[in-house]
Amino acid sequence: MTDEPTVVRPYGDTTGDGMVQTSFTLPVPPGPRAEGAALQLAAKMGIEPAMVVHSHGIGAGFTFFVVYGSVRHLVDLAEVHVEERAYPLLSPSEVNAAVKTGLHRKLVVLGACIGTDAHTVGIDAILNLKGFAGEKGLEYYRELAVENMGAQVTVPELVARARAQRADAVLVSQVVTQKDAHLRNTREMAGAFREAMGEQRPLLIVGGPRFDPQMAAELGVDKVFGRGTTPGEVASYLVAALTPAPTPAPTPETTSTDAAQEVPA
Repeated sequence: MTDEPTVVRPYGDTTGDGMVQTSFTLPVPPGPRAEGAALQLAAKMGIEPAMVVHSHGIGAGFTFFVVYGSVRHLVDLAEVHVEERAYPLLSPSEVNAAVKTGLHRKLVVLGACIGTDAHTVGIDAILNLKGFAGEKGLEYYRELAVENMGAQVTVPELVARARAQRADAVLVSQVVTQKDAHLRNTREMAGAFREAMGEQRPLLIVGGPRFDPQMAAELGVDKVFGRGTTPGEVASYLVAALTPAPTPAPTPETTSTDAAQEVPA
């Protein structure tokens, strides 16, 4: 088996040929001039030679393009820094068993969209029974007590409800991102929980398509989930963060050694 290469190029027809495909819209009416403008932009992006493989008008004075061509850029995998999952992905039955064994009660989860965000599709996908991407939502897990507060929940309302319900975890979805509203709302929420509950605050989790999973510490929360997160990933994280790790059973060798040490000389 060969080692994975550390420097790679895009792949199109043959390995390392550098071929890429991209799409964009220009405020130019469809026609030869528009395609010439698209090729000029592609060249300035480092795609050369480039081909316009698709174009069509989208309203008055605009043209959508798909461009295909070769780039010379290299990707150094040693310099790619991302947050990888540091906990096992569990099945619903494994999550239920871990919560029942570790907490001896149900794990209380509160979810909401805060601020003016009225887009509940994200929080619903994680919490509601129907779930997302073929996975059941957290309401399906019998050892989780889940409440979805819905949209446009104020931060004081969320803090008060979390305190009343003795929530173990608070999940917040933010889809509206204009002028970084998702970042501002998250910092406000984290600050409010810190001020109201201190070290006794619940686990704070945020998610949305524009979040960077590496920003948790900067935003003052415990975990950030990005685009494409599934209910199973969230449930598995809750288990990893909120239930004590199981104590390994002693091996026969350890047991015999310990017993020998306990015998008086």
